[in-house]
Amino acid sequence: MSDILPLTIGVLPTHNHYGLRNTQALAGVSHVWQDFFARALAEQLGDTPGVPAAQASAAMDPAVEPSEGADLLAQILTQRECDVKDTIIAPPEPLFLPIAEFDTELLPPAATPFPQEEIVAQQRQQNFESGWVRPIVLSAGQPLPEPGPAPQPRPLHLPIAEFELDLLPPPATPYPTEELLAQQQALDFDYHWARPLVTQNLRLAA
Repeated sequence: MSDILPLTIGVLPTHNHYGLRNTQALAGVSHVWQDFFARALAEQLGDTPGVPAAQASAAMDPAVEPSEGADLLAQILTQRECDVKDTIIAPPEPLFLPIAEFDTELLPPAATPFPQEEIVAQQRQQNFESGWVRPIVLSAGQPLPEPGPAPQPRPLHLPIAEFELDLLPPPATPYPTEELLAQQQALDFDYHWARPLVTQNLRLAA
């Protein structure tokens, strides 16, 4: 222990200084290891020193050997490669919707009605299929049902106006006496004055 000298800061002695000797020895060893690593890397890369050699890693059982953070590292790298874009969130704007009850031009156009002749033809075709074709098709191959009793005849009651006076039309309201006198005077004037005069003028003109 007497060879270890207490030195002050900034003094580098060369005699009996083990720190200097250790530094020199470690420097030599580090050079040796650098040379060894350089040779090993050259043997691994081969003729293409710019591209690392692809080493086939042995298959590892995840149930036995730990993944050593490989899954987490892959997830981090994947998240870093994601194309992240900033989304600008604009404040909501008032929404103005057209109301078809007030703006009638916004309503869809009305369907063109079928002509009356086509409606009658469609109704006749429907009646024919419902009353004739459909029963025959549904009962094809089935035994015919036994006919039931026919409806019994019943007396027909017709209203007769001669016996039921309430079925007659109401009587007309009679004209008042003044209107009857006025109509008779107008008729006498036409027959005795206007009609002969018009007939005479037509004869003269002919």
